[in-house]
Amino acid sequence: MSTLAVHDHGVGHHHEDGHGHHHKETFLTKYIFSQDHKMIGKQFLVTGIAMAFIAMILSILFRIQLAYPDKAFPLMETLLGRFAPEGRLDPEFYLSLVTIHGTIMVFFVLTAGLSGTFSNLLIPLQVGARDMASPFMNMLSYWFFFTACAIMLSSFFIQKGPAGPGWTIYPPLSALPTAMKGSGMGMTLWLISMVFFIASSLMGGINYVSTILNMRTKGMDLWKMPLTIWAFFLTAILGILSFPVLVAGVVLLIFDRSFGTSFYLSDIVVNGQIMPMEGGSPILFQHLFWFLGHPEVYIVIMPAMGISSEIMSVNSRKPIFGYHAMVYSLIGITVLSFIVWGHHMFVTGMNPFLGGVFMITTLIIAVPSAVKTFNWLATLWRGNIRFTPAMLFAIGLVSFFISGGITGIFLGNAALDINLHDTYFVVAHFHLVMGSAAIFGMLAGVYHWFPKMFGRMMDEKLGYLHFWLTFIGAYLVFFPMHFMGLDGVPRRYYAFTEFVSMQQWLSVNTFITWAAIISALAQFAFLYNFIHSIFWGKKATQNPWEANTLEWTAPVEHLHGNWPGEIPSVYRWPYDYSKPGAEEDFIMQTTPLSQTMSSNVPHDFEDNAAGLEELSKWTNTQKSNEEVK
Repeated sequence: MSTLAVHDHGVGHHHEDGHGHHHKETFLTKYIFSQDHKMIGKQFLVTGIAMAFIAMILSILFRIQLAYPDKAFPLMETLLGRFAPEGRLDPEFYLSLVTIHGTIMVFFVLTAGLSGTFSNLLIPLQVGARDMASPFMNMLSYWFFFTACAIMLSSFFIQKGPAGPGWTIYPPLSALPTAMKGSGMGMTLWLISMVFFIASSLMGGINYVSTILNMRTKGMDLWKMPLTIWAFFLTAILGILSFPVLVAGVVLLIFDRSFGTSFYLSDIVVNGQIMPMEGGSPILFQHLFWFLGHPEVYIVIMPAMGISSEIMSVNSRKPIFGYHAMVYSLIGITVLSFIVWGHHMFVTGMNPFLGGVFMITTLIIAVPSAVKTFNWLATLWRGNIRFTPAMLFAIGLVSFFISGGITGIFLGNAALDINLHDTYFVVAHFHLVMGSAAIFGMLAGVYHWFPKMFGRMMDEKLGYLHFWLTFIGAYLVFFPMHFMGLDGVPRRYYAFTEFVSMQQWLSVNTFITWAAIISALAQFAFLYNFIHSIFWGKKATQNPWEANTLEWTAPVEHLHGNWPGEIPSVYRWPYDYSKPGAEEDFIMQTTPLSQTMSSNVPHDFEDNAAGLEELSKWTNTQKSNEEVK
């Protein structure tokens, strides 16, 4: 432990004058171009929620096509115009809907909406800093993200519509502007949008790492950090190392599209015409894409894991089980996630030996994942559980992570993946383990830290309604897809009933679509609860969940700089719940060990010989007093 225990920073005192007596804020500097990390976190959250609803509506549109492939809906033509002639989705627009739904959910909701919101909100508050290392760059990261969203959505308003080659934008569809409608201007806008998005992610990530390493308050060594901070820290490192590779891939793609190069193209024939490109390989793009693409899975899920770990400990009224194992498993996932990308490419003609190497590394990553799952269950075991909406969503994450993770073992195995590749089995797997689990982690965070963000409480009854409809709905939508995939039904087909062997799945697709519609309606209960509670929710107390971490020592009122006066010091780890001998079932991180002698244990004084000696003297005194009695 001592090898990672770091210096006594005292950095908390650096910013007393800079933020405590802050200049007067205007509407523009407080709500639009704010440099306050809490407001930037809220901006990420609101934008992420808005993008999630747009992505959800897109998914309902293409699900209607899958449920009723032969039926026309005149209303659809009224709403979508040229994209739904005679009330039926245009086949190429169907592909665009699938593409933009995936892009928005993976990058704009699960990456920026989740990580951007909670990293910004919690990092300075939980490590004891006035703000991020660079508040200005933090503000820029949000506006780059917002610009990326605006550019992506603008592609719906151009003549040929948005990009259509799928969220993985494989060449040649993405590299040849003439390949299909969605390969034209919409694809160019997709690429520009992603460059803005990656710039935003890099600015955010550098800020998070700098803040965590340099701005922790007095006493906050690495082993006293909450698991949320560990998760955000390692996620930021993943993003900083992997996103630039995607940028490189995107720049080469732009060269192929616009300047006649052929990094990804070779021997292409379009409409009978032989194209001049020679020597390129679309497989090169897949390598570059998946070098980001697989760490992206963990960029999405690790913040959700950190959030859920925190919430489960608080609401179980128990210390997190295996804190060190949880940290080491996060580090293990971070390292391994860089050497598993090849399992997405088993069908590209990969050398079987190389495929075997990727298969082994992929299956090894199940070990740290299993450690986390076991520790969550051990934390819940015999806990005094409070079933708040946040706790339910955190438990929901564990459920999805287990069920989706098991199917990951199938897809990590080359022999099985070759059969299941690009079927609905893959869709079911990643929507459970990455989509549903990460969304549930995000929603758990919203319900738990809403009082910290807005000073008010969300309505619990609406929260329970939201949880149960979403939880049941997600399983009803994605569980049947496993069987469709096992039967060989491919993803992204517009009119699958034209194949006789797949017609038997029409009723299942109809069932899935209605389950998706009911789940989507449940999200409006959340939206109403969210907006209503911001203005009219019950006022929150400073520490409504009786949690231990530093953010709950900050005042409820908005304060740029987080704490009036001096930043509190930290004396203990963040999970001192239900300690034998303690007066209450939680002890704040800011409570000195000298004030809780009856509940201290030798482990509390690790690396602190003087404290350990003091505990020994106190224990001996207590024994002597008992003997006298």
